[in-house]
Amino acid sequence: MNQDEKYMARCIQLAQNGRHHASPNPMVGAVIVCDGKIIGEGYHIRCGEAHAEVNAIRSVKDESLLKRSTIYVSLEPCSHYGKTPPCADLIISKGIPRVVIGCVDPFSKVSGRGIEKLRQAGIVVIVGVLQDECLQLNKRFIISNTQQRPYVILKWAQSSDGYIDSLRDTPDQPPVCFSNAFTSMLVHKQRAEVDAILVGRRTALLDNPSLTVRHWPGRSPLRVVIDRNLSLPKHLALFDGENPTLVFTAQSIYPKVKGVEYCTLDFSHSILPDLLKELHHRGVQSLLVEGGATLLQSFIDEGYWDEAHVEVSTTVLETGVPAPMLHSVSCEYSNHFGHIKKIYRHSSSQTRSCH
Repeated sequence: MNQDEKYMARCIQLAQNGRHHASPNPMVGAVIVCDGKIIGEGYHIRCGEAHAEVNAIRSVKDESLLKRSTIYVSLEPCSHYGKTPPCADLIISKGIPRVVIGCVDPFSKVSGRGIEKLRQAGIVVIVGVLQDECLQLNKRFIISNTQQRPYVILKWAQSSDGYIDSLRDTPDQPPVCFSNAFTSMLVHKQRAEVDAILVGRRTALLDNPSLTVRHWPGRSPLRVVIDRNLSLPKHLALFDGENPTLVFTAQSIYPKVKGVEYCTLDFSHSILPDLLKELHHRGVQSLLVEGGATLLQSFIDEGYWDEAHVEVSTTVLETGVPAPMLHSVSCEYSNHFGHIKKIYRHSSSQTRSCH
């Protein structure tokens, strides 16, 4: 690892501190180096607040050093006025002579413009240091901006012989529990890191999930359920008003339920494209799909998924509801957290590598 890669790795490390609050903005880290020493660091803490470059520059005690420093940034500095002024303009005004960038920003208002502005000001700009790692860091932001849909994560638990539940027809039949305390905690961590979580009607009715974050610090995501005929009973936890819930339905007349919104879709064909389009329109960058089997399989079959987390239990059921079948995956690995496998879908349009 050379010097530029070393400092870019630190940018990535810093950026991850914004995982829970930067969205819908990307996670970005910045490091300022002078004479081989780090003199400033920063990351984008919260959407609407100062960007990583601003925080890094503010942390420098002697600003005269900036005129002979290099600033490392994991994502291209912005060049437009949004909630904050352009970071490219700030870098230019401080006289920083060299900028090293991890990857180009796919956001249409930036996408190369920040780099061009810096170069036109006579600044030496290096692009593509640890590019794959920087793209991976903001894969959700990138999918949202390049494909105009949320980054979709599929999640389920299954028996060792490939079933996700026993055959149940009524809510009084308890579901099979595959998770242990540790893997359950990881599920809640995952929920805290997404914008929305989706289940189908059968899962909502039989399992009565609350879909909230309880075993990990963080905010609960938007709860989303598909209920074509609005037949789900209103005593379910999804309708408790504690957290917002969005219901996709074929109906056009909605009941009034506190904290619940409704959206009408055309169920005469696949609803997934319109469902994802609506969530994107609402600012949802990441969607966790927790079930059931039919809903999960529809995302797989139609190609609307980016990542899958499969918890494989040692339990043997012998019969039941078959687990979804994955295909076209480029890699699979175990995180050694309980028995959860993380699987990435291979797609030429996605900027992801597996290590």
